[in-house]
Amino acid sequence: MPGHTENEIVIDAPLDLVWDMTNDVESWPDLFSEYSKAEILERDGDTIRFRLTMHPDPQGNAWSWVSERTPDREKLIVRARRVEPGWFEYMDIFWAYEQTDHGVRLKWIQDFHMRADSPVDDAAMTDRLNKGTSVQLPLIKERVEAAARSAAAT
Repeated sequence: MPGHTENEIVIDAPLDLVWDMTNDVESWPDLFSEYSKAEILERDGDTIRFRLTMHPDPQGNAWSWVSERTPDREKLIVRARRVEPGWFEYMDIFWAYEQTDHGVRLKWIQDFHMRADSPVDDAAMTDRLNKGTSVQLPLIKERVEAAARSAAAT
């Protein structure tokens, strides 16, 4: 059975700010705590191809991969996939934005399957991704809401 995660958070900030900050891939090292570098490799219309590099793990490995991401501002969705899947057979990511009475609901869905020779199976990766997302989403919320407060104060 392939891996699947679904996580969401409501960010109390204007939709335009949430959209802009979370889709500015070059600034992701300032938005996410796990990335040390985000390099744009190619742009083709709305689609960008980029390399993400994580901060080194306890063994000193700085994991890196290439992804493609296509935002659709009109539909308030983003579709992404890993181009260099590494231990993943595939990794597809879907982001959805929805204006609510309490802010913008940002929902992440990840569908994937680990390669047979991967050191972890789909269940273990599902757990790992959910744990990481439980750290990153509140951090994104905190940083976007701080930017909204700062913009409102000026």
